[in-house]
Amino acid sequence: MSDVKIASYNVNGIRAATRKGLYSWIEESSPDLICFQEMRSTEQDMPKLLVELNYNKYHEIAKKKGYSGVSIFSTIPANAILNGIGVDWIDDEGRVLTAEYDDFRLVSAYFPSGTTGDLRQDMKMKFLDHFLRFAIDLKRDGKPTIIAGDFNICHLDIDIHNPDKQHKTSGFLPEERAWVTQLLSIGYEDAFRKIHPTLTNAYSWWSYRAGAKARNKGWRIDYHIVSDTMVGRILEAKIESKWNMSDHAPVTITYRF
Repeated sequence: MSDVKIASYNVNGIRAATRKGLYSWIEESSPDLICFQEMRSTEQDMPKLLVELNYNKYHEIAKKKGYSGVSIFSTIPANAILNGIGVDWIDDEGRVLTAEYDDFRLVSAYFPSGTTGDLRQDMKMKFLDHFLRFAIDLKRDGKPTIIAGDFNICHLDIDIHNPDKQHKTSGFLPEERAWVTQLLSIGYEDAFRKIHPTLTNAYSWWSYRAGAKARNKGWRIDYHIVSDTMVGRILEAKIESKWNMSDHAPVTITYRF
């Protein structure tokens, strides 16, 4: 058996994050696999420092330059890579990438935000419908599955500061929270909450406004959602909130295979 450390990190622009110390985090945390979201870069524009890292690198790039994009950096060569989920408008935004390994599959996912208005919120809900079908399909072969990424949804009251005032805010709407509940009902688990079921003030995103991170006024919107067969394999789960390369923090979970 071996332990595998997997990190999920919305970098809010890979080039900016690299300038702010991303390499130092990788060096210190030393994850075996990293799911990046919101890369905002073509392969050609990736920072040289990252290109030279000793990882296998797989990308799903958005058609719109400087927008979205997800990647998987892996010390283990993938057996196969699946780009997207087979829905053109979602895949054009570079939101989902799947890597197949001997013992598990890993998905890096970046869910849309609905904070810019009703049109994007409607698109977010359509994305959720499509992604649920994708998640159901992933369960069919029984292979251990890890979906890691920025879901842009807080599930529980303890996942957000001041929940009583957030129920009409995109990212904490009742229908969004119900979708996460539905996902968990079909044979998935929230890996962080399996280790820390009642931990409060554990957030992965903070607004840049009004010193939110210094006051820990945050949201836990970054997840490892794992197939239920993975639960006994979760060894450690942490949010690495000391790092400030992005408005998100890395969420790092160690599994045993």
